Amino acid sequence: MSAKSAVSIQDLRKAIETRNAASLKAYYAPNAELTIIDSDNPPSKPRTLKGTAEIGAFLDDVYSRDMIHTLDMGVRSDGHLAFVQGCKYTDGTRVIASSVAEVGPQGITKQTTVQAWDN
Repeated sequence: MSAKSAVSIQDLRKAIETRNAASLKAYYAPNAELTIIDSDNPPSKPRTLKGTAEIGAFLDDVYSRDMIHTLDMGVRSDGHLAFVQGCKYTDGTRVIASSVAEVGPQGITKQTTVQAWDN
């Protein structure tokens, strides 16, 4: 099992809570797909990012923002990963994101994230 496929909840928590986009990007397989569902991207028209370049740009943007990130809970089993992430902007706005992912030998291959924002 490679380091990418062996990502632990503890490692994921450290990367998220230290806003380490580089570490997070390394968890994705080259052909990974990330689907995001929220109020701007409903289930009928989700935002889909494909490949490490698109996913990496998204992670660079999110983790460069002045906000606090927490990994509130997570679970890992053979080939699967699920976690809930909390975010708080300096103005008090909160975001909760729930993610489920499939993990292969090269890392995360498919992830779906559903997020809810304060109004």
